[in-house]
Amino acid sequence: MIDLLADRARTLGRGLAATTAIGAAAGAAAAAYGWWEKDQFEVRRETLPILPGGSAPFRILHLSDIHFVPGQDKKARWLQSLAELKPDLVVNTGDNLSHTHAIDPLIQALEPLMEFPGVFVPGSNDYYAPRFKNPAGYFRGPSRPKTEPIKLDWPKLRTAFGMGGWIDLTNRAQSIALNGLRFDFSGVDDPHLKRERYADWHRGTANQDTRPHVRVAVVHAPYQRVLDHFTQAQAHLILAGHTHGGQICIPGYGALVSNCDLPTWRAKGLHDWESNGLTTPVNVSGGIGTSRFSPVRIACRPEAVLLTLTPRT
Repeated sequence: MIDLLADRARTLGRGLAATTAIGAAAGAAAAAYGWWEKDQFEVRRETLPILPGGSAPFRILHLSDIHFVPGQDKKARWLQSLAELKPDLVVNTGDNLSHTHAIDPLIQALEPLMEFPGVFVPGSNDYYAPRFKNPAGYFRGPSRPKTEPIKLDWPKLRTAFGMGGWIDLTNRAQSIALNGLRFDFSGVDDPHLKRERYADWHRGTANQDTRPHVRVAVVHAPYQRVLDHFTQAQAHLILAGHTHGGQICIPGYGALVSNCDLPTWRAKGLHDWESNGLTTPVNVSGGIGTSRFSPVRIACRPEAVLLTLTPRT
């Protein structure tokens, strides 16, 4: 009997050891794949009919969550190559940085895109450097700012964007004439930090306000309260980022977290948002980078979005 029990114990031990080895191998394979996928940059293309009748198509290049780190040469070359798309407008929805020394190489990577008109708002990782977090913590809800954050040089980055001709929409509204159309922009500071303050829409002269125009809201984190506000303010389009598309997704299912109160199935893509009987299309970018402490993506490739606006049918 003792020998039989000993044999069973040895068999169980070998089974547990094999299971542990298989689990470790699977985990290593997933990490290796995620490390590879984080650099498989793509351009997602969408078409949205929201322009006044008779307008020519208008192309917006939506960038978000670059999370640049010095030495990311492949990412830098890809960002530079996006200028070949020749967008009519570049919209940057924040979280450009993931390192205290990232500003200069980031601006160098974005310099070709600054040949085009642009607007921007900041994300939390333009103000503060990321720190290591337990990935399991995201399942308990949106991440929280650290009590003693490492500050980034947001004024330097904002100035560089401005010197490149891009317009700061941080809690501001601005109207711009582009390709014969009037675009009314309204942007907010990062809702993830609860810094949003609404500036409504810019108002021009009486004659200007009667001309056809397009209202575009720009925000980093797509919290429901912000989407509700801009939908009720009758925005024609809302552009946001922050979610990383979930970053680690399950094939065939999608994102497990959105790092805000947005439903996970909306963590990436072009969707309609409804509030008080009104509807506004929202494009949530899956983002270009990751935190430097979690440099993997699974079933969620990094993306820029080329959004072609066409006349309403």
